[in-house]
Order: sequence, then structure tokens, then C-alpha cells
Amino acid sequence: MKKKMLLLNTTVLLGLGGVLSTPAYASTIQDMESQKSQIQNQRQDVQSNIKAASDELTRLQAEQDQMKAQLERLTLAEEENNKKAQKTEADIKETSKQVDQLEKEIKLLQEKLEKRNDILKDRARSMQESGGNVEYLQVLLGSSSFGDFVDRALAVSTIVDADRGILKETKNMQDELKTKQADVKSKLASLEDMKAELDEMTVQLAAQKKQKDALAKELKDKEAKNEELKASLQSKDSSLANEQSTLEQNIKDQKAAEEAARKAAEQAAKEAAKKAAEQAQKAAAELAEKADSPSPKAAPKASSNDVAPTSAPAPKASNVVTVGNRWIGNSAYVFGGGRSQSDINHGLFDCSSFVHWAYSQVGVNLGPLGSVSTETLKHAGTQVSSSQIQPGDLVFFDTYKKDGHVGIYVGGGKFIGAQSSTGVAIANMSSGYWKQKFNGRVVRI
Repeated sequence: MKKKMLLLNTTVLLGLGGVLSTPAYASTIQDMESQKSQIQNQRQDVQSNIKAASDELTRLQAEQDQMKAQLERLTLAEEENNKKAQKTEADIKETSKQVDQLEKEIKLLQEKLEKRNDILKDRARSMQESGGNVEYLQVLLGSSSFGDFVDRALAVSTIVDADRGILKETKNMQDELKTKQADVKSKLASLEDMKAELDEMTVQLAAQKKQKDALAKELKDKEAKNEELKASLQSKDSSLANEQSTLEQNIKDQKAAEEAARKAAEQAAKEAAKKAAEQAQKAAAELAEKADSPSPKAAPKASSNDVAPTSAPAPKASNVVTVGNRWIGNSAYVFGGGRSQSDINHGLFDCSSFVHWAYSQVGVNLGPLGSVSTETLKHAGTQVSSSQIQPGDLVFFDTYKKDGHVGIYVGGGKFIGAQSSTGVAIANMSSGYWKQKFNGRVVRI
């Protein structure tokens, strides 16, 4: 009987304890846990957006850095071209002065020769009046111009020594001045051709720099907006973090309150059971202690997945058609550039130095770098028909002069070269400007 009573009291005690220990605010905690889960999900979304914004900022910064480097190249190219243009202008002015001086000297000489002409004609008349040599008189008086007169007079054998000396001196002076004038005019024409190309190139570089400046500003604006977005997302994440922290504290406080209420209920149950039966209280206490002791759980073993990093093989140019691609968007055209290591390091080329550099990268020497030009490249290989053109062939264009530009054919009606408007770039020679300028010259190295 006592045993049955003990079991009954124990059962009542356990039942009472179970009722009293049920959380009074379980629904409140559940609601808070649900809110916490929602906030964590929102934070994950926000943090994902923050990472995307950071990645975009990194990409924009890299693009901005690349743009700055190109702008520096364009500025350097503009400075070099302006220096060359100024020197060319100075040379043109100096050469023009030489031409003007020579023309003045020629004019004075012509006046002097006219006077000598009058003197010689007077002598001829005197000879006629005094019965002089008929052949000499016919040659002198039958000339069509003064130049013809000088040439005829020198051809006559019966000329007095004084006249012969005057004529020879005059002829030598006239020939020397004509030679100088021809040389100076030729040099002036060459300088004017160079000046024309430099002027065109300066305009193109200015336009390109303006375009790059606009793009750099656009990138800067994008960067500022992205920074603003990132700051906004970080502020939102911080706010959500505060909400989460508050909820976690509330949940902790609520659980602590429930734990205190549970313990109070247990204490009340113990006191009530003690009055009923000492043994039942003892048994209930033992059972309660066992119920309160959580069974140990094995801690989960930490796992790690170590993945060996892999690295993609570095890109490597395979032939002359593609080796110059590294300079596309990273170079600028400088007239006479690309003939020093400093120029090459900064991506400053003209058309012939770029071709020389590209072939040197695949082990082909096209002659001394310092003297390479479109003229030397014309004779660097074998000329073939344009109908037999193939990648790697040199193609020539008539720009400011015959064969004034050269590039490397890449196939598909296109070629790569250092263009004055773009720096190193691939251009279409099957239509538009370059089709008009292509002169049909193809050289195979």
C-alpha cells in the first residue's frame, strides 16, 4: 500500500512539476526567434549587396587606374609631339629664310647678269662695227634668253679672254645657286609634309584625350555612386545588427525569467510533496535531479576542406599577329617614338617602330631600331601580290606621303599597327579610310 502511495505521490509530483515548468511566454520567444531569423536573412542579403558593391568598386578602381595610366601616356605623347611640331616649325622658318635669302641673291645675280648682258652686247656691236668675228656675233645676238646667251657664248671658241672669264664665273654662280635652291626647297617640302602629319596627329590626340577625360569622369561618378550605395548598405546592416542584438538580449532576458519561474514552481512542488510524504518527496527530488541533468552530447568534429589553389597559366603571345595585342588601349602614337627602351616601356610608338618591336618579340630582327622607317621596311622582305596576302605580312598605306604608314596584316581584312589617332589598335582596311589609303604594297618577312 505504501509502495502504491509512493508511486501515486511521485506521479502527482512529476505531473505537477511538468505543468508548472511549461514556459509561460513560449509564443513570445518563438515570435522573437522568428523576427531574429528574418533579420538575419535581411542581413545576409544586405551583406551580399555590400560585397557586390565592394567588388564593383574594386573593378571600377582598376578601370580608373588603367584609364589614368593611358591618360598619362597620351599626355606624354602630346608633349613629345608638340616638341617635335615646334622644332619642325622652327626648321621650316629657318629653311624658309634660307630660301628667301637665296631668291634675293638670285635676283641680284640676275640684275648683275643683265648688266653683263648689256655690256657683252655692246661689245658685240663694237666688234661688228669694227669688222669682228661673224660667228661670235651671230651666237651672241641670236640667243633666245640670257641663260641661252651664256651657254652659247661659252661654246664659241673665238671669245676674248676677258669675256670668257666673266661668262664662266657667271655660269658657276648661277649653277651653284640653282643647286642650293633646289636642295633647300626639297628640304622645305619634306619638313612641311612632316608638319602636316604632326598637326593631324596633335588634333587626333587632343580628341582622344578629351574622350578619355570624359570616360574618366564617368568612371569617377560611378565610383562615387557606388561608394554612396555601399555606405547606405553598411548603415542598414549596422541598424539590422542593432535590432538583432536587441532581440537576442530580449530573448536571453525572457529565457532567464522563464527559468526563474520554472525554478520557483519546482520549489513550490517540492514543498507541497514534502508535506504529503517524505519518501515521495525524496523520490521526486531524485527524479527531478536526473531530469535536470542533461545527457552529454558528443561535440561535432570540426571538418575542413582544404582545396589547393590553382593558378591559370599566364597568357603568352604566340606570334607576330597577336603579340602586339598587349598594347591595345595601353599605348600612344609619337612621331619618331619607340626607338628607346623608355619609349617602349611607356607604350610610345610610331608605325614602323611598332612593327620592328612586334617582329623582335618573335625572334625576327628587322634591322637597327634607331633607323627603322617605312622606307627600310619596304625592302625588309619579299613583295607579294595583295591577292596572296596572309597574316603576318606587312601592309603599306599612302598617308601624308607614299608608303607613309605600315602595319601587320592579321586576317579578315584587318591589320594591327600604331595609328596616330588611337595608338596601337586593330583597324579595318577593307572599308573606309584605310581602304582608300592602302596602296597595294604587301611585304612578306
